[in-house]
Amino acid sequence: MLQQVIRIIKKKLLQRPGAIIKIKSKDMKIFSLCLTAVFLFTWCKPAISQSDITLEGIWRFGMFNTEQVEGFRFMNDGRHYSRLVDGEIKMYDIESADWVADILTSEDLGEEIHIDGYSFSEDESLILFYTNKVSQYRRSFFADYYVWDTDNKTLKEVGEEQGQMNGHLSPCGNRVGFVYENDLYFRDLQSGELTRITEEGERNKIINGASDWVYEEEFYLTRAFEWSPDASYLAYLRFDESPVREFTMTDYTNSTYPDYTTFKYPKVGEENAELSVWAYDIESEGRVEVRFDMEDFYIPRIHWTPDQKLVIFTMNRHQNELILWLADPLSGEKEILLKEVNPYYINLHDNLTFLEEREQFIWTSEKDGYNHVYLYDMDGNLLRQLTKGAFDVTDFYGVDKERELVFFQAAAQSPLNREIYSVPLDGGNMEIRAGEEGVNKAAFSSTFDYYILEHSTANQPPRHAVYDIGGDEIRLIEGNEILIEIQEELGLSSVEFFSFTTSEKVTLNGYTIFPPDFDEEKKYPVLMYQYSGPNSQHAINSWRGENYWWFQLLSRKGYIIACVDGRGTGARGQEFRKMTYMNLGHYETLDQIETARYLGAKDYVDETRIGIFGWSYGGYISTLCILKGSDVFSSAIAVAPVTDWRWYDTIYTERYMRTYEENREGYTGNSAMHFAHQLEGDFLIVHGLADDNVHFQHTAEMVRMLNFENKHYDLYIYPNNNHSIRTGSARYHLYTKMTEFILSTL
Repeated sequence: MLQQVIRIIKKKLLQRPGAIIKIKSKDMKIFSLCLTAVFLFTWCKPAISQSDITLEGIWRFGMFNTEQVEGFRFMNDGRHYSRLVDGEIKMYDIESADWVADILTSEDLGEEIHIDGYSFSEDESLILFYTNKVSQYRRSFFADYYVWDTDNKTLKEVGEEQGQMNGHLSPCGNRVGFVYENDLYFRDLQSGELTRITEEGERNKIINGASDWVYEEEFYLTRAFEWSPDASYLAYLRFDESPVREFTMTDYTNSTYPDYTTFKYPKVGEENAELSVWAYDIESEGRVEVRFDMEDFYIPRIHWTPDQKLVIFTMNRHQNELILWLADPLSGEKEILLKEVNPYYINLHDNLTFLEEREQFIWTSEKDGYNHVYLYDMDGNLLRQLTKGAFDVTDFYGVDKERELVFFQAAAQSPLNREIYSVPLDGGNMEIRAGEEGVNKAAFSSTFDYYILEHSTANQPPRHAVYDIGGDEIRLIEGNEILIEIQEELGLSSVEFFSFTTSEKVTLNGYTIFPPDFDEEKKYPVLMYQYSGPNSQHAINSWRGENYWWFQLLSRKGYIIACVDGRGTGARGQEFRKMTYMNLGHYETLDQIETARYLGAKDYVDETRIGIFGWSYGGYISTLCILKGSDVFSSAIAVAPVTDWRWYDTIYTERYMRTYEENREGYTGNSAMHFAHQLEGDFLIVHGLADDNVHFQHTAEMVRMLNFENKHYDLYIYPNNNHSIRTGSARYHLYTKMTEFILSTL
């Protein structure tokens, strides 16, 4: 309701800047918040220097948030879609957006059950949904699962105890699996019988059917079980966390003693969980383990082929060798389907699609130096490379089996942009489907007859529209016209892209935002922003969200904003992307220092007032920059920074650095800890005490070394906040502090 009122306020204020808007509301709390929001937005067109973009508006009230198109689920017919609206599932027509039917309502369920998320069975006769969601880590959560029969209008509870995980319907909809207290269960929806498959589950020891912390964070794996196509088998991963050392975080509550959260977190060079793959036979109730004669390896994915063969991904600990195995779920015998070896490391992905009728499969690989699409037969023989060229395929959308086309996103025209393409399965030229300058993203219907296209640029918020397969626009869903009007009303500065060549003859891409009253005869301070992590991109021609408005606020206060993607970032091929292998932090820092020197040489830049800001990996680089680049950077902000890779997790760090024993020079040469004595400028370091990802240990140790070297710094901590620092009003408080720091030091 608040967001709807805020939208009205935005429109009214554009019509009558400074007006007080009367809003009828029975909820006095919302009413008072809305009135406060009005006073935050008393805009005046001529007064560009006025602080008309406010921190409260950005970070507290979300006044500049884009309207998103979320919750679309295309139905099997390709013509309709479902959405979750106020806890109810409704069906709409894709072309007209007209409501067609209520699929599941509060009247069906009763007011005490509120749907938080849902999925359909393959024939759409059953709906698996969950309620009472409680987050665990970044992606995993606990909830209560139910199944709704759309034909019989009946509701069945999946588990018997509250707090299940990973509820998942079998493809034919006759069974649903889930995890409870680290054990794997399934319920037969016809008989109602509940079966417990495993019994040894124990917190911080054994996990069946769900992943541990590091697999969830770095392999994006939460549900670690998969139904076979006919639901006769249930394959799952078993994690034995016994060898993994524990990490404890403190939860500061309003009580005499704080609470503690302890979980398994494998750091560089330490023991990982021991994994095994099991196939459970539903009929015989027998289990078969697929054994591997390997040591110290990962199993990041399991899948099924259409003919009931189990597909198992294995990676060595260095993550430069990936094998796809085909296993018999009855005997456990296996053979290699595909093997890839990379001189650096392999970026794991989910771009595996089996084409049952053709007995082939689609796979993407960097084997020729760029990420491209390949077609193989079921014996693992390469049939053809479907995409070629000096560009990266950046997303894979699927295969239209009727038209025999593969749809994907690529940075084929420029690393700054993204286009949508199709290519024939039998080979041929790529056809562009959406190529307007900027970043194009697509979501296709099940029949590929329609797609929802999201398009944005660095200066234009996302526009969502429905298109048919011929490329004709059917209707606009959301154009974020209000934000566009606000941009025009405020006379905001344009984001301008540029490139320059470093002293090492490397061309880097970036963007700048200049003050709206920019005068080349004056000198301006510069705030540089970057992330710089492997395969990331921030200098890209897409909408940047809340930070866009913060940067505009700073530019209106007289700052030039600059962002440059250095070596190691994405969409420029493998050699550029993996340049930082075994040496994280080195080239990224050099490139940001080069950027500062390039900008500092401009007549309109005050070279004594150049600062840098980053979060997480970006905080790591901003820390190294203020230390190693003390001659060019006068200030830096580091939020949740890594300060020594020895304290980060195994999967991420060893992928890029190997272990400390194998690469001491790479670790020590780029550890911020070892350069604390070089701090000269103003340094703000920020961390959440409940950060389960980059532990507060990184900041604590950095501060310890700065104290040892008798260096001045500012420190802000946020109790009970994780890596994103969003609990309560923490994000607003943080950006207020960072803004004050910039205004006072830069």
